[in-house]
Amino acid sequence: MNNHNDLKAVLLSAQRPNDAQWARMEAFLRGRYGAAVELTWQEDKSTRNGFRLKIGPDEYDWTPEGRLKQLEMRIRMAANGGMGEDVIPLIRHAVEDFEPQVIPQTTGTVLTVEDGIATVSGLPSAFYGEILLFADGIRGMVQNLDRDEIGCILFGDDAIVEEGSLVYGTGRVAGVPVGENFLGRVVDALGSPIDGQGPIEASHYRPIESPAPDIISRQPVNQPMETGLLAIDSMFPIGRGQRELIIGDRQTGKTAVALDTILNQKGKDVVCIYVAIGQKASSVAQLVNTLRKNDALSYTIVVNASASDAAPLQYIAPYAGCAMGEYFMEAGKDVLIVYDDLSKHAVAYRALSLLLGRSPGREAYPGDVFYLHSRLLERAAHLSDERGGGSMTALPIVETQAGDVSAYIPTNIISITDGQIFLESDLFFAGQRPAVNIGLSVSRVGGDAQTPAMKRATGSIRLDLAQYREMEVFTQFSSDLDEGTRQQLRYGEGLMYLLRQKQYHPRKQHEQVLLLLAAQAHLFVNVPLEAIAEVSQKMLRYVEQADAGLCQKIDQAGVLQPEELKRLRDACAAFFAEEGARQEAGR
Repeated sequence: MNNHNDLKAVLLSAQRPNDAQWARMEAFLRGRYGAAVELTWQEDKSTRNGFRLKIGPDEYDWTPEGRLKQLEMRIRMAANGGMGEDVIPLIRHAVEDFEPQVIPQTTGTVLTVEDGIATVSGLPSAFYGEILLFADGIRGMVQNLDRDEIGCILFGDDAIVEEGSLVYGTGRVAGVPVGENFLGRVVDALGSPIDGQGPIEASHYRPIESPAPDIISRQPVNQPMETGLLAIDSMFPIGRGQRELIIGDRQTGKTAVALDTILNQKGKDVVCIYVAIGQKASSVAQLVNTLRKNDALSYTIVVNASASDAAPLQYIAPYAGCAMGEYFMEAGKDVLIVYDDLSKHAVAYRALSLLLGRSPGREAYPGDVFYLHSRLLERAAHLSDERGGGSMTALPIVETQAGDVSAYIPTNIISITDGQIFLESDLFFAGQRPAVNIGLSVSRVGGDAQTPAMKRATGSIRLDLAQYREMEVFTQFSSDLDEGTRQQLRYGEGLMYLLRQKQYHPRKQHEQVLLLLAAQAHLFVNVPLEAIAEVSQKMLRYVEQADAGLCQKIDQAGVLQPEELKRLRDACAAFFAEEGARQEAGR
């Protein structure tokens, strides 16, 4: 097809065309292919009152059967574009507006089909990511482009697709429906509802893969995306547009951290998207119920590609969720998206790659597994004001084995993200929730993603905890400790207890500020460890009643002046003085 001068065309029809018809046919070929094309005629009675024109790999079918096939294709595309909607109006619209066109028929033939993978011959104009239409409307996406065949992943039951059956090219890239109506719904990786609440009317259709915003289209990450978790917001703040990895062994509270962050966005005009990849259906159902009970489902979209779904659906799920998030981001809104988890996503991609015959690399992963996640996570950004100022914050989750953060997939994703929150098994089993490892966790945005109030309140808490953890290791076998060391240990142990937090109970910003101020003033040193949770709650209620206006100001503006800081410290000290007097009186 590169040299049009070498093209030859064959016209098949029941009767030989007259001179005027022949001239129109030659003019059509010249206009279509940009050069004179050698045209010959062959008799074919099966064309009846139509014709077929073959030129290179293209075939123009203007027989009654060909025009009927065009109509069938149009109906199938309309039905599949509905994504679970009522397809009757769509089909009616497709039929009413149908006009047959003289276009090349892009068809191929299924060579093999197995394990959700189909190899197809023909379709010389197919491109990577194109949607192909198989038997019974099953869709597939082009993944491999070889000289003689195409590798395609199927988004449906491969048992329906037979060897030798026809495949139709659509010329469309894979995409998902998007829109405001998806909020509060649970959908699969193709955007179809799976929550039993009826169809979803989409407002737009976006490709699942799209280029990440360029440098000029971004602005610095300088606004907080508060998690409501004291341990994270104080030491490892997350900003809007940031990519913060949550990493740890299984059953260490990774999903709990992400879920609490979603719950904390209630009333903050943030759209949340939770993408479940390879999770148990029961776990996803439990998460949806939790969101519903806490009134968080109304601003959340759940995209589920469960463990029972085929590998192709698990592979495209995070890209589909990202496309839904980009719709809101480009509308100027703030978006929080959770990928739970990318370890299973990499495993699904490895399975597809091996089935497609790609060369395996380290741990049998293909060579482009790094690009797999970089092109996904780079789409998280804080857009410039010229592009609406919207943002998308990504919280990818990765599971480690025996705390090994140096494994292949974890190191890849650590190098892509702007920091990581490492959840340690030993801390988790010791009752520390969230089990954040102070030494291995980091936020590369740091204080830029904190409000002035949190910056003032945080102080040296991270350094204090690091010193405590180090001192704890060296003194655990020693019984002869001086009073200063004992005080330091009591202070650090109290801090650890103060950072413990119940699940589904995110803290407001003023609560975090008050706890940090009281802790760094060593007001909890003499409080028994088992009573810290109760005493801290009493202190918060006391200060809220004493200075409600200032607490409200911290939540809304995030600003705290030095004199206001002193006011809060004095209020916290006054509470402990009263509490101490009360205990003395009770003895």
